[in-house]
Amino acid sequence: MNPQTKEKLLQVSVATLATALYKRSLRNQVIQDVRPVKRKGRNMVGPAFTLRYMPAREDRNQVSEFRNPEHPQRKAIETCPEGHIMVCDSRKDPRAASAGDILITRLMMRGGAGIVTDGGFRDSVSIGELDIPSYHSRPASPTNLTHHEAIDINVPIGCGDAPVFPGDILVGDDDSVIVIPAHLADEIADEAVDMTAYEAFVVEQVKAGETIIGLYPATKDESLEKFAKWRKDNNR
Repeated sequence: MNPQTKEKLLQVSVATLATALYKRSLRNQVIQDVRPVKRKGRNMVGPAFTLRYMPAREDRNQVSEFRNPEHPQRKAIETCPEGHIMVCDSRKDPRAASAGDILITRLMMRGGAGIVTDGGFRDSVSIGELDIPSYHSRPASPTNLTHHEAIDINVPIGCGDAPVFPGDILVGDDDSVIVIPAHLADEIADEAVDMTAYEAFVVEQVKAGETIIGLYPATKDESLEKFAKWRKDNNR
């Protein structure tokens, strides 16, 4: 992805991005019921590399499947490009793990920028201690084979009710994860940086005793004029 766009997206919140996308009539880009395994205090940013699970059928999902070097779950870990975020469509079903600490450690060592599932992870305490940002619904100890079959790699998926296409840009913060359509990433990043600067100005004004009427949202020219001066004075 564009390095300048990535740098900008590292500095903005998912909430701000959601507002910028909503202005373009995109209402369903936040991945629902997904949260950080452990907060990192920094954003996760990168293009999506997807893995789709389907309901497991017992005769196809025995432990022996892990002997198959082409097993899609393992293959996805070994082929996810450096700097990308693996996104798993686990059908919003956390009864079985989408991955565990060994696979996610391997993804991290290969340069993965993060991993997201609308299911669960096993070994979640260990995953939380890894440097790679990881997001799931809740801990899930059973192996994925008990409920999920990994079936497709790098295809369009749904994750937590959000549409995710390969190459879309994901941003995760300490609250949640959002999906930015790839063709909008540059302009959304620019707008979000401007919005973030204005929000910082607003917080400062509110702490100084200002009313939010006309200030947030900015419906008075006076507020915009004060912001322009504040931005110049603060190099924002």
